[in-house]
Amino acid sequence: MKKQKPLWIIPISYMIILLLIPAVILLPFSSKEQKTSEQTEDTEVKENENAPVSSELTVSVFRDQSGTVEEFELETYVAGVVASEMPASFEEEALKAQALAARTYVTRLIAAGGAEGLPEKADITDTTAHQVFKNDKELKSLWSDEFEWKKEKIAEAVSATKGEVLTYDGKPITASFFSTSNGWTENAKDYWTEDIPYLQSVESSWDESVAPEFLHEVTIPVSEFEEKLGITLSKGEIGTVMERTPGHRVKTVDIAGQTFTGRDIREKLGLRSTDFHWTQQGDSIIIQTKGYGHGVGMSQYGANGMAKEGKTYGEIVTHYFKGVEIASVETVLPSLLAQR
Repeated sequence: MKKQKPLWIIPISYMIILLLIPAVILLPFSSKEQKTSEQTEDTEVKENENAPVSSELTVSVFRDQSGTVEEFELETYVAGVVASEMPASFEEEALKAQALAARTYVTRLIAAGGAEGLPEKADITDTTAHQVFKNDKELKSLWSDEFEWKKEKIAEAVSATKGEVLTYDGKPITASFFSTSNGWTENAKDYWTEDIPYLQSVESSWDESVAPEFLHEVTIPVSEFEEKLGITLSKGEIGTVMERTPGHRVKTVDIAGQTFTGRDIREKLGLRSTDFHWTQQGDSIIIQTKGYGHGVGMSQYGANGMAKEGKTYGEIVTHYFKGVEIASVETVLPSLLAQR
C-alpha cells in the first residue's frame, strides 16, 4: 500500500514490502497469512455470525511520535484515517469511498499478520508509511472550532459503510489510494512492478477540474539536479523520454547518457508525480508535473469529482478497482479472529 496538507502520498519505500498500497498511499502486503482448517473456520463462523463486526475487530496502531502501540475498535480507527487522509469538505460519497478503502487496507494487513518491521503487537503505523491516523484529541488540535462538524460528517460516512470491505476472489484487496491523477491512474506493475488484476490503469478525467494543484511547477538549480541524479548535463540538455506507461506517465527517460525510470526521477528529485517534463533555463531546471502521488488505485480528487457528478461510493470504488466486490468483513472474519 501514506499525508497535514489536505492529502498525502503513501511513501514508496514501504509499499512493495508491506501492502500491496497508500494510503496513500499503498503496496504489497507481507505474506504472513496463517491457514486454519475448514472445521475451525466453520466453527468461527457459527460462533460469530450474529456478532457485531465493529465490536470484534480491533486495530493495533504503532504511534510513531510516542513509540507506543495503541488499540482501537475498527470503525473508530477507520474514522481517524478518513479524517486524516481526506478533507472533510469532500462530498459524502467520496468520504464513504475513502472509508471503504481505509477499512479494506487495514483488514488486509491484519489478515497478513500485520505489517513487517513493527513491534510484535502492532498491525500498522499511523504515518504515510501505511495510512495516516489521528485520534480525537489530535483532530481537535488540528481542526479547532471546526472539529464538531467535520467529525460528525466523517462519522456518518464511516457508519454508512460499516463493516464493508473490497474483495477480489473473496479476499480483501490492496486498496491503495493517492491524491490526484494526471487524468489516468497507473497500472500497479508500472510503478511497483507487481501485476495486480484490480489495480489497472483507468481514466480519471475529473481531477483536472477539481484538484487545486493539478499542475505544479518547481525550480531546481542545475547543480542540485546533477547531484541528485549523479549526472553532468550539457548546456540546454533536457533528456529524452524513451517510453510512457498506459497511465501516460514517464516509464523511462534518458538523461546525459543514463537511463532512469520515471519513479527513479520522482523519488530522487522529490517530484509530485511521474508525469513530468522539464526545461533548462540558465542555471536552473524548471520541472512541471501533473497530478500528485504514485497514481495506483483510487484518486481522491477523482473520487470527489465523481461524487460531485452524483456517483455513489459503490460506483466510485468499482471504477478505480477493477473487478472487485463490496462484501462484509464477516466474510474474512474467521481467519482474522484466528490470528488476533
